[in-house]
Amino acid sequence: LAETFDEERFCIERFGRKPVPYAAELGWEGGDVWYAHGVHVSSREVAEMAAAGTGVAHCPSSNMRLASGIAPIAEYLAAGVPVGLGVDGSASNDSSSMVAEVRLAMLLARLASATSGRPQLPARTAIEMATIGGAAVLGRDDIGSLAQGMVCDVALWDLERIEMAGAHDPVAALALCVPGRVAALFVHGRQVVDDGRLATADERSLVAEHNRLAAALVA
Repeated sequence: LAETFDEERFCIERFGRKPVPYAAELGWEGGDVWYAHGVHVSSREVAEMAAAGTGVAHCPSSNMRLASGIAPIAEYLAAGVPVGLGVDGSASNDSSSMVAEVRLAMLLARLASATSGRPQLPARTAIEMATIGGAAVLGRDDIGSLAQGMVCDVALWDLERIEMAGAHDPVAALALCVPGRVAALFVHGRQVVDDGRLATADERSLVAEHNRLAAALVA
């Protein structure tokens, strides 16, 4: 929602109002609702979203690739709007890397601060958006952090890899250095990546099938 100027113009022409007010009029707001993108919004709309508890899934890679614009993340966070990160879809984000989204979200917000005057987004805040922020957007209190009783969704990186060399703050380095593959990944307690390789499927077979389908798509 509110992803591009074209969408905004269409909404005004068809419904007589911008996307966010129109969604609110339809009852599409509240703590159980979130908008993907939320790029073109006014300060008043941000305040209304915060009051309603409506969340935003920020997709920086997609917004950059499609030249959609820069979402006002600092303004969302200051107003209390729940903000999480998303990768959008394969048509506008080839790698679908959440770690890459963390870095781009941080850098885009810092770029926006040059004209908005708002504080620069810290690396830790960007990481929080990808974890506990996403949980808040989804209305979940059982995911997003490492604590007793939480779902066991855990990603582990090897700090001895060359891209992490010299990093004195491993948390910030996760956003700034963009490490490669995770060393291990657990989803709901099940290990799905082991030593950087898929543990639940044969990667070569997956790549071969993907290449076959992709070739057929453009044939």
